[in-house]
Amino acid sequence: MQENKEVTFAPWLNMEMIEEFKDHAKDYARLMSYYTAAMMEIETKFKVLNIELNRGYDRNPIENIKTRLKSPRSIVEKMQRIGKPATVESIEKELSDVAGVRVICSFVDDIYKLADMLALQDDICVLRVKDYIKNPKPSGYRSLHMIVEVPIFLSKEKRYMRVEVQLRTIAMDFWASLEHKLRYKKDIPQDQAEQIAEQLQSCAQTVSETDQKMLSIRRQIEGHYPKAH
Repeated sequence: MQENKEVTFAPWLNMEMIEEFKDHAKDYARLMSYYTAAMMEIETKFKVLNIELNRGYDRNPIENIKTRLKSPRSIVEKMQRIGKPATVESIEKELSDVAGVRVICSFVDDIYKLADMLALQDDICVLRVKDYIKNPKPSGYRSLHMIVEVPIFLSKEKRYMRVEVQLRTIAMDFWASLEHKLRYKKDIPQDQAEQIAEQLQSCAQTVSETDQKMLSIRRQIEGHYPKAH
């Protein structure tokens, strides 16, 4: 019996996307496995840092860690936007955010502490940093973004893969999640959309002020009740 080599794709992929990947499905799957391994490496690094900092500060600076791979649809759409072919080679060369790790921190200073510690590790190469905390986006979005390269060790080779790391507080993450849901609602009249944007900016400012107040309270507590050595 002849082997059936037909590739099954998720139902939401359109014909153009199927044409992009059907002849290279194995190569695409292999590339995604590399990105998955890279995410695991970064996630583990942050978990180890969280354990270490817990010993020194009697608290966990990391509340949660989330990982995600861009979907085939998102990858193809982004490649189309930048005018590049959606080939496996081009995806790896052109995109820096296929693999993403989001680190949710308790306080703003934890974000910078963890970012510095990650950057100092000798197998990490920081390619780019965008600080949307000190320089928020016009929408009010705040987060620290890093593009890093991390080695993954395969059976016969070592490969360096890029991962986008986002570090934000619980409040920043809450705002970003709701903003994403609200902004992408369809059929919102233009005047109403502008009002919503203004309200979201106001909420973002409130979130930032709350983060600073909570950091100030924590520092007061730590100053009043210093840890015994």
